[in-house]
Amino acid sequence: MEREGLDFEVRPSPADELPPGALPWDQLCQANAERKADAVDPGSGWVIAADTLVQVGGRVLGKPRDRDEARAMLESLSGRDHEVRTGVCLRSAQGMETFVVATRVRFHELDASVISTYFGKVDPLDKAGAYGIQEHGEMLVERIEGDFDNVMGLPMTELMKRLKACGAVRS
Repeated sequence: MEREGLDFEVRPSPADELPPGALPWDQLCQANAERKADAVDPGSGWVIAADTLVQVGGRVLGKPRDRDEARAMLESLSGRDHEVRTGVCLRSAQGMETFVVATRVRFHELDASVISTYFGKVDPLDKAGAYGIQEHGEMLVERIEGDFDNVMGLPMTELMKRLKACGAVRS
C-alpha cells in the first residue's frame, strides 16, 4: 500500500477466522475477510480486510497449528500446482464490497533439507499453506500464474481498481 502512495493504518481485526471446511472453498476466504472488516470500525475512512487460503488436490490449507503441520503442508505442495485465493472486503460507513482473486502457484520439488532451511529463515505459522512468497519464496516457488501480490495476501491491482471505482482514491 505504501508503494501505491496510500495513507493507511494497520489495525489487526479481533475477529476469529472460520476454519477450512466451515464453508465451501470458494466462499471461505471472502467470508473471513467480511468477518474481519465487520469487527473494525471504519470511522470516516475505509477498512480493507483480507484473508488468504491455499488449495491443493481438493484440500484447503489455512495457517498451520505447529511446525509439524507446516512441514506436512509444504510436503503436500512439493512439486505440485496449487491455487491461492484472497478474499478482500472494502468497508466504509456507506457500505461494503467484497471480491476474490485467484493465482496459480507451482512449487519446486522440496526435500526435507530445503524445508528445514526454509523454516530456519521464515516462521511458517502465520501463513496460509505455511509459506510466504515474499520471504525466501524463491526456495519453494517454481512459477506463478497471476497476481504476485495476491499470493502475498493482498491483490493490489484489483484492490486499486476497486478503490478508484468507489472514489476512495483518485486516479
